[in-house]
Amino acid sequence: MTSPPDSSAARIRAHAKLTRTLRVVGVRDDGYHLIDAEMVSLDLHDVLTIDPAAEGVEASGPFADGVPTDRTNLVWRALDLVDRTAKVTIDKRIPHGGGLGGGSTDAAAVLHWAGFGTDPDSLRAASRVGADIPFCLVGGRARVSGIGETVEPLDPIEREITLIIPPLRMSTPDVYRAWDALGGPTSDGPNDLEPAALAVEPLMTRWRDLIAQRIGEPPVLAGSGATWFTERELTPDERDNALGDLVDEGARVVVTTTTAEPLTP
Repeated sequence: MTSPPDSSAARIRAHAKLTRTLRVVGVRDDGYHLIDAEMVSLDLHDVLTIDPAAEGVEASGPFADGVPTDRTNLVWRALDLVDRTAKVTIDKRIPHGGGLGGGSTDAAAVLHWAGFGTDPDSLRAASRVGADIPFCLVGGRARVSGIGETVEPLDPIEREITLIIPPLRMSTPDVYRAWDALGGPTSDGPNDLEPAALAVEPLMTRWRDLIAQRIGEPPVLAGSGATWFTERELTPDERDNALGDLVDEGARVVVTTTTAEPLTP
């Protein structure tokens, strides 16, 4: 699964994951949810500095607030999976709790540094650390199924993506528990988790409606939230004027693009 240890420090860009469509198609006996999703990597990325001569996890940057640095961080679990030690410093540019796979892509970057493979057995092992990690290891654009361990690459696409990130955080386990409690709802839009996310955090409904009023169409929920996005190319005037007052209320607006490179130096 892994190549021989590398004693040199490394710097890796770990790209965000965007779930363009997500259907929840079943629940396993062990409680894990089965999905059928399309995911793409974004140019938006964290930057990890990995030093095998030290140990620990640190986070800085615009979205570092609230990022755990103890052993609940997926980076620690990734290091345990490959039986390695290192100090990992994360320049956090992907929103924490925003549904963009920030923790998963950081863990994938550590696995990539350790020479972890992308064969089916490796991806299954990675999925036991975090369901989004297999896609983040493969990256680009893919159909993702099972609990996240089956990744079928698709032809890349070029899209401009506008992310609207409210001052909220969502817990993926909480959203899936709400989906179960609601009886397994589907969505009229592309993401079956939207009704559950709105039940967990009712303020998400207000943000969805405000964004829809300003861009002229409903935004799409990114994964389990809390980020909303649109693939419609907004003019600078639309972004600055239509979305400007949402920034005044604490939202962040990030314009990014899809990328075929998930983990790069």
